[in-house]
Amino acid sequence: MRNVLITGASRGIGAACARLFAENGDRVFINYCHSENAARSLFDELKDKGREVMLLQADVSNSGEVKKMFNVIQSQVRGIDVLINNAAIAQTKLFTDITDEDWRRMIDTDLSSVFFCCRAALPYMIQRKSGRIVNISSIWGQVGGSCEVHYSAAKAGVIGLTKALAMEVGLSGITVNCIDPGVIKTDMLSSYTEEDLKVLADQTSLGVLGTPEDIAHAAFFLSSPESSFITGHTLSVNGGA
Repeated sequence: MRNVLITGASRGIGAACARLFAENGDRVFINYCHSENAARSLFDELKDKGREVMLLQADVSNSGEVKKMFNVIQSQVRGIDVLINNAAIAQTKLFTDITDEDWRRMIDTDLSSVFFCCRAALPYMIQRKSGRIVNISSIWGQVGGSCEVHYSAAKAGVIGLTKALAMEVGLSGITVNCIDPGVIKTDMLSSYTEEDLKVLADQTSLGVLGTPEDIAHAAFFLSSPESSFITGHTLSVNGGA
């Protein structure tokens, strides 16, 4: 049984990942920050099915809270075999309206959290000469998004971190990969109208929006033995956007 930590796992992509990994026999640590009710609902759902799950509240944009979270993990198991860095926020704002606080919060939540969690997880993986890290970026990290400059910058940073870290830890038997989702039907789209969503769907080759499960299956593959010769890779799951 593998030990899997999924950050931002209370809803959306994170919750879909938690379900998929747990249903395939992994012990899943469900991290959440503010969405306690959603996280507990997911925990109860999986527990009722006999899955091995544990709730971990921590703000992964905070280095101290990440350390405390990993201390709790290490009190239960020796370490994490699979790390899915999914926690993120989004914000649509004109570049000239982005405040210092907007910028810091975006970089801390979407990029620094990946650094903090990788740093905490790696000692155990290096010791075991085995491990899987999957970072969730975004299509905007590749091509940029108008009125989402800070989000695009943070997600581009995730891609760069992934590629560099993969080179550094490859000889320790650890793979580090990245998924760049396109437009996925999650709470991040709650402010969009049906007309907006149709326009976004029409911009994909498949003519549909993605689902959290689409990303979860990609993350599961990149965490599996079948992906053992794939590292430093950015997998675009975007419907041909």
